[in-house]
Amino acid sequence: MKDNLKRMISYYKPYLGTFFLDMFFAVLASAIALVIPLAVRNITSTIPDMTPEAGMQKILVIGGILIVLVIVQFFANYYISYYGHVMGAKMEYDMRAEIFSHYQKLSFSFYDDQKVGQLMSRITSDLFEITELLHHGPENIVIALIKITGAFIILAGISGYLTLAAFIMLPFMFWFAYVLNKRMRKAFRQNRVKIAEINTQIEDNLSGIRVVKSFANEDIENAKFKAGNDGFLLAKKASYLNMGIFHSGMTAFTLLINIIVIVAGGVLMVKGLVKVPDFITFLLYINVFTEPVRMIIDFTEQFQNGYTGFERFVEMISIDPDIKDREGAEVLSDVKGDITFEDVSFKYKEGAHRVLRHINLEVPAGSYVALVGSSGGGKTTLCSLIPRFYDVTGGTIRVDGKDIRDVTLKSLRDNIGIVQQDVYMFAGTILENISYGRPGASKEEIIEAAKLANAHDFITSLPNGYDTDIGQRGVKLSGGQKQRISIARVFLKNPPILIFDEATSALDNESENIVKESLERLAKNRTTLVIAHRLSTIRNAERILVLTENGIEESGTHGELMEKGGVYASLYKFNA
Repeated sequence: MKDNLKRMISYYKPYLGTFFLDMFFAVLASAIALVIPLAVRNITSTIPDMTPEAGMQKILVIGGILIVLVIVQFFANYYISYYGHVMGAKMEYDMRAEIFSHYQKLSFSFYDDQKVGQLMSRITSDLFEITELLHHGPENIVIALIKITGAFIILAGISGYLTLAAFIMLPFMFWFAYVLNKRMRKAFRQNRVKIAEINTQIEDNLSGIRVVKSFANEDIENAKFKAGNDGFLLAKKASYLNMGIFHSGMTAFTLLINIIVIVAGGVLMVKGLVKVPDFITFLLYINVFTEPVRMIIDFTEQFQNGYTGFERFVEMISIDPDIKDREGAEVLSDVKGDITFEDVSFKYKEGAHRVLRHINLEVPAGSYVALVGSSGGGKTTLCSLIPRFYDVTGGTIRVDGKDIRDVTLKSLRDNIGIVQQDVYMFAGTILENISYGRPGASKEEIIEAAKLANAHDFITSLPNGYDTDIGQRGVKLSGGQKQRISIARVFLKNPPILIFDEATSALDNESENIVKESLERLAKNRTTLVIAHRLSTIRNAERILVLTENGIEESGTHGELMEKGGVYASLYKFNA
């Protein structure tokens, strides 16, 4: 916890000027609140013994001073409310940028085990609670300490007996708060987990809403959501049970303090040990004293919310990316496209079975190589190792003779273009989606890339052409249209190495022919690896590799492999 608190405090560093001014105005506003009961005491104790003229003059002077203090307090509270909140928003901005940037660094293996809704909750609701704590927490503590300390000093000066009566309950109150705080912290952390699960379920449902409706499974989705929502409600009930005990207990303690002071004050007045003006002032200060107690109540709840959120934030930030640049990594430049696998093995997790075993392979620059095999044979995995989406667990992969772990990730991936079966389109326009291949490209270059991908004609036929909004994940486009836009992206990127991962397997015959023509044009004079489901599409490949659980089982041209009558020939009969 100590380390987490140190880390939390470090986010104040860029805003120390604003923070210290916030604290100054918090102290000033608290001090002014302490002055007002003193004015009441002064009026009630001195005015009755003065002449009407002198009394009126004094009241006007005190009233004028109090009005000035109210104006000063107004500006102090304005600074706290506006600039303090802006400071909190800036810290939230910094933390959100930090965790989002961290998300970008994490590898495929991390995302394989994560749910989008869980990750979203850490970057939205968690951060809001954290910054509420970072902004309000220190100022609430300062205000509470100033008011409690100031009230104690003033009360002690008025009557030691009444002060003892007022503060006698404090040790019990703080013990009660300590015990309930421990329970609430555990409950609030569970709340975070449950709301993240609900976010995951909502994201999953909305992303797959077309599948839900096509199977008419709305009732099943509602039932699944109800189960998650019920779990959240139970977690909330547990936290509210502890919070209810906490709030009602603290309220009872503050009322007890008032009752003890009233009873003690009455006894002391009867015995002539306390004057009436002092007793009235004391009661006013008890109210000033109970206000920061309520503030501490709010702070404890706020602290539980914010700190549990910060624990989850640190937990995520502390995950070290398993794929990153080595120290001294070089920039991969002037790439020809030679790819070499040297005794490469791979498994996704420790203890898991190996997906690839001792693969040795040479792909000369500019060659066109196809990978075939049954599902689960490791074709996609093998290709995912080249851009280091995953790192090999054994052996070495080289590009132009350089170990890909010795070059920077950006320069490696800048030289590889990937066209996948499941094309991802970002929300926005067609122009924006194609330009993703090379941000900053001119519109002329984007149009040229679209022409090369056989996409220009269908784009210009749309109502807004290249400025047409394609909807979330490109829902307004057909599969063939999305595929051609993804190919245009790669044309714009213009990499020397290409990977086609079953890029046409989900298309109809007409779309497949158009896309196939685009892919062939794209592959010209580039090192190309094609993962094929329909074997008829790779008959003209310079080399076909048959990948099985045993590794590369067969290698050769279509004719050679058919003549051999082995695994490829068998696959071709069923999948051509």
